[in-house]
Amino acid sequence: MPQSISVPTENEQPSGGIGLSKYLSTAGVCPRRGAQLLVESGRVTVNSVRAERVSMHIFPGDKVCVDGKHVAPVTEKVYVMLHKPRGYVCTVKDRHAEKKAIDLIPLAKQYRLVSAGRLDKDSEGLILFSNDGDFIDRLTHPRYQTMKIYEVSIGDELSSADITRLTVIGIRDQGDLLRAREVTPVLPGKYRFVLTEGKNREIRRMLAALGKETRRLKRVAVGELLMRGLPVGEWKRLSPAEAQLALRSKFTGNGQKSPNRGNYPEKSSFRRG
Repeated sequence: MPQSISVPTENEQPSGGIGLSKYLSTAGVCPRRGAQLLVESGRVTVNSVRAERVSMHIFPGDKVCVDGKHVAPVTEKVYVMLHKPRGYVCTVKDRHAEKKAIDLIPLAKQYRLVSAGRLDKDSEGLILFSNDGDFIDRLTHPRYQTMKIYEVSIGDELSSADITRLTVIGIRDQGDLLRAREVTPVLPGKYRFVLTEGKNREIRRMLAALGKETRRLKRVAVGELLMRGLPVGEWKRLSPAEAQLALRSKFTGNGQKSPNRGNYPEKSSFRRG
């Protein structure tokens, strides 16, 4: 029987039924919070009848389809770590994109892998793919405060006032409050950022608000899972134990530091010069 990692899940409903959002998640279609949009757009049917709400129960023998294609809970959960190169996009829906990160993973179509969050086209580094909807939801939902570490080159210096604004005060941009959990100098003009939310282009937007240019941005860790040693453009299939590392964080749910730092990198991979 294939192993799976331990992720908080909803309880099964009485009589063996489960909620539609849970069903779609375990089928690798989308995280649970993405099910609402699928249902509202009329793309989901149950026993040939359009689904009206994500709270409806699915029972053994029911046939669930998305865009007319039958979907069922996956029998083998797969976790993949990719070192995304710059110039690749993480979306799978953009038909006009010349370079998609998922195309670098040969087994992606076989297992219906989707990304757990995104890195923008100009950024590089660690990104995770899986067909385990609960795992993806655990990594991407803001309430879980999953830690992500980035190494950022800006070609300039941040003052102590800048760092206070980035980490304490926060920056308002396009209706969002942007704030890093930590910003640490590594080398001149190079910093380590720690984020626990996944707002779009968050670091670039924060630095732009300070009049700073982001020259290079690289994600090097998710939770306690490090990208160390994985070449650019290469991928690695993770064991359940390795994938579990991504769900660990040095920050607890109340925003305080956990007493156990785990395997976080103390040294930067930045090169001088």
